[in-house]
Amino acid sequence: MTDARNETERLIAIMAALRDPATGCPWDVEQDFASIAPYTIEEAHEVADAIARQAWDELPGELGDLLLQVVFHAQMASEAGMFGFADVARAISDKLVARHPHVFGDESRDKSAQQQVRDWEAIKAQERAAKAERGTLDGVALGLPALTRAVKLQNRAARVGFDWPATDQVLDKLAEETAELVAARDSGDKAHLAEEMGDLLFVVANLARHLDIDPEEALRAANAKFTRRFRAIESALAAQGRRPDQSDLAEMDALWDAAKAAERA
Repeated sequence: MTDARNETERLIAIMAALRDPATGCPWDVEQDFASIAPYTIEEAHEVADAIARQAWDELPGELGDLLLQVVFHAQMASEAGMFGFADVARAISDKLVARHPHVFGDESRDKSAQQQVRDWEAIKAQERAAKAERGTLDGVALGLPALTRAVKLQNRAARVGFDWPATDQVLDKLAEETAELVAARDSGDKAHLAEEMGDLLFVVANLARHLDIDPEEALRAANAKFTRRFRAIESALAAQGRRPDQSDLAEMDALWDAAKAAERA
């Protein structure tokens, strides 16, 4: 089996060489935290994509790409005298130990997964307090996907009682926001329309939360379904020697319904 320590040290050394101002790669040398951050997010999504597709042969490579992002950031921090890769590894190790007293401490493991989640949140709240994050919404990362961040913000607010008691009220709010979106559309005010669209999406995320559905996962599944069915349309038209732009909406809608029926069958 590959030696993890040796390969990790090799990766760190390669990254340092790529960042060497005299002999490294010009592109790597020019990067900074801000320019690399979008790649970090992208690589995390590619890991999730490989898992969703159960592409287990691709997963080591995708995880390696994500690990490279950690090493890249750590190398830039080391050059600036801020911290290094060892500090990153120590920080997460310390955090895991502190957040699992039922494994590494003297607390009992005899509790439900739900209780463990509550305990985890309580420990995180203590950590936020130690960092002077006093506000209920403090510490919810700005860089999260918008739907995920919406749910996290709503969960935080719900902990202090700012939440609808049932889905009926959320559905009422959804209808209200839909009506406001229509009014904004009819007004011709683009900025107002964008604001109302944001409000509607925020309520949709809240509805998903109340239904115990991850909106990101649900939307990814909907994207996959749309892709699958539209490709079925393309395939059906290709069998006739045509492309979608040589069809019309009525025909493609019928082909969509056929693809939908085939899936359900």
